[in-house]
Amino acid sequence: MKRIFAKSTLRLFWQKYRDSEQYLKTWYETTMNSNWESPNDVKKTYANASILKDGRIVFNIKGNSYRLIVKFNFEKKWAFIRFIGTHNQYDKIDANYI
Repeated sequence: MKRIFAKSTLRLFWQKYRDSEQYLKTWYETTMNSNWESPNDVKKTYANASILKDGRIVFNIKGNSYRLIVKFNFEKKWAFIRFIGTHNQYDKIDANYI
């Protein structure tokens, strides 16, 4: 990916949930260094990721303790962080529309 919007969202989250920091940093570095061209490419790296509609993908962070929703624009190589939260917080939203 060329760009991830916005790393500050991840940083604020790991400051609150310290046990997520290394997992989110690893996700960020892996994503930045990827050359994904489709959701299927993401699945090759993250087999447990869930593909949603409109370019959204849900990642399980720290053994599914946390959920990260990212909207991808594969053509432009951009990733937009749409949500990061606990599994309970995730259960209260509609991941297809966040």
